[in-house]
Amino acid sequence: MVFALSGMGSVSAKNGDGNSSHSGKGSKAQPGVPSSRVKNYKVDDELNRRRDLPGSTRVIVALVPGASLPSEFKRFSANRNLDIINGQVLDLPNGLIKQLESRPEVFRLHYDRPIHDFNYRTSITVGAATARLTTGYTGAGVGVAVIDSGVAPHDDLSKGSAPGSFPYGNLRVTKFVDFVNGRTSPYDDNGHGTHVAGTIAGNGTDSYGEKAGVAPNAQIVSLKVLNATGTGTISNIIAALNWVLANRQTYNIRVVNLSVGARVTESYWTDPLTLAAKAVVERGVVVVGASGNFGKNALGQLQYGGITAPGNAPWVLTVGASSTNGTLTRGDDTLAGFSSTGPTYIDFAAKPDLVAPGTGTVSLAVPGSTLYLTKLAYLVGGSTFSLTKPYLTLSGTSMAAPVVSGTVALMMQANPSLTPNLVKAILQYTAQKYPGYNGLQEGAGFLNTYGAVKLAKFYADNKPGVRMPVQSIWSQEIIWGNQRLSGGYLNPKGSAWANNVVWGSARTAAGGNVVWGTNCGTGCDNIVWGTFDANGDNIVWGTIGDDNIVWGTALLDNIVWGTALDGDNIVWGTSLLDNIVWGTNCGGADCDNIVWGTSDGDNIVWGTSLIDNIVWGTNLDDNIVWGTSDDVVEESVMYPDDAGLQPIPDPAVEFGDVEGGL
Repeated sequence: MVFALSGMGSVSAKNGDGNSSHSGKGSKAQPGVPSSRVKNYKVDDELNRRRDLPGSTRVIVALVPGASLPSEFKRFSANRNLDIINGQVLDLPNGLIKQLESRPEVFRLHYDRPIHDFNYRTSITVGAATARLTTGYTGAGVGVAVIDSGVAPHDDLSKGSAPGSFPYGNLRVTKFVDFVNGRTSPYDDNGHGTHVAGTIAGNGTDSYGEKAGVAPNAQIVSLKVLNATGTGTISNIIAALNWVLANRQTYNIRVVNLSVGARVTESYWTDPLTLAAKAVVERGVVVVGASGNFGKNALGQLQYGGITAPGNAPWVLTVGASSTNGTLTRGDDTLAGFSSTGPTYIDFAAKPDLVAPGTGTVSLAVPGSTLYLTKLAYLVGGSTFSLTKPYLTLSGTSMAAPVVSGTVALMMQANPSLTPNLVKAILQYTAQKYPGYNGLQEGAGFLNTYGAVKLAKFYADNKPGVRMPVQSIWSQEIIWGNQRLSGGYLNPKGSAWANNVVWGSARTAAGGNVVWGTNCGTGCDNIVWGTFDANGDNIVWGTIGDDNIVWGTALLDNIVWGTALDGDNIVWGTSLLDNIVWGTNCGGADCDNIVWGTSDGDNIVWGTSLIDNIVWGTNLDDNIVWGTSDDVVEESVMYPDDAGLQPIPDPAVEFGDVEGGL
């Protein structure tokens, strides 16, 4: 059975005279597996550049299975084991890079590149407040690992009504691990991590509940990887992910929030940071990452390709930013101009997965921290008098990611059996598409927490005879790899949701067909769950194995980005430009606004010779990520603190509840 697929608006890819400026043959990539662009190397480019320079470099050593670090190199150890990638960290003299490379125990050597850090109004707009009110879910018992700059004591992170015991007094933090300074008591000298934690799990104590986070009873696990200036290295994140993998069951960690990122320097199939995230996801933990803040170039124009690592990987749930524009209603929401867009550098994947509010976000402030002292104009008072301001307004995709992480905590409380792939599918299927944006800008659409929690709850029960909950604003689509799928409804028994299936794959790990759910054509608004749905026998919405047509169709109007299907391969850059959201031909103004284009011959990939429009290129040696200073967008918006005075919109009108749903 063939299901219908929906088209996407295309981005112009021609010069003013209609001719292409880059008309070379496009390369091919099989979905869900490494492509020809994945570089097979033993030493990465940055270490190759440094091997003849004076000084030393922090190096990540990935060892072959079963091997140990050669004894003569142990004296350079930074005392950080990265078991998750079978690796270690060394502070290695540059002159010894070649010697270490020659050892058979070594699989790969990576430069330990830098990383950087990037309410009530939000809770009402995305429907989190309505979801909590109608279902009673608050994230209680769900562990959320916040890999960031730490967490500081704050009234809004008090235990409150949350169940369980907590080792740090009244602070609702089950574990604090410091990968920067080795301290044992919770602290946050930057302030970014506490702001993120508040968006996820603040209970609004200092605002009489008004500025509560999305999941106010969730349990925070704080893993500090950034210093007081908001910087660190990827080995810090990998070490934190390694800790999550080892301790996920002890602290019931179901979601990891990464409002930090690094520049993309290699394929996500070889990058130790993205591979560490993959290992965590394969154990059933959702990894949520910020898309980055490179949505505009220096002239304020839209630019494509600014997704940062690890959000470039398909197994990461990548979140861009939207804006509530200071209201409680959804109708006037817009995409944040700073929010990074796809496709991803090197692997050319469609990202972000969806967008969530990240503009003018009010969350927790840490007196004395770097952000508190440098963002005095953006401090917000609470409901009672205090000598310090308890809240801070920040903007960035770092603020959007925790809104989704909090949503995932609610979903996991409603249905603990959810897998990372199914979580992403539910979030995309229930998201709301807005006109004027393409799939590389808004992903599947704008976050709908209310709808996502309702659907997650339904899948926990899904007894025959029960009507599937539907809201009219749902996109009823998912972006599977680089293709938009519609005309079906999700079934949790589909093979696509297994932990060992890479999002976007054409085949399961065992070589079988990828299945998402059941074909319903245009009649997806009135689904009564049947016996065949409950036992998985009615699954007909999936790939067709006999003729190798990936994703079950030969139609060309469903490509999010890329072009036609050629057997089991996606062909990038054919002449079918009408179906391309962003393709290999990029003449005219579009060509000037690609983040990762470079000016040096062979490295021009749909790119530009205008250096001002390059965020990363071959000549950027300082490896600065998330901007030139910090992740907080300099055009920060501070809306009037009057959300509590605005009338609360009717959820039935805002979300379009269809009669008969839950």
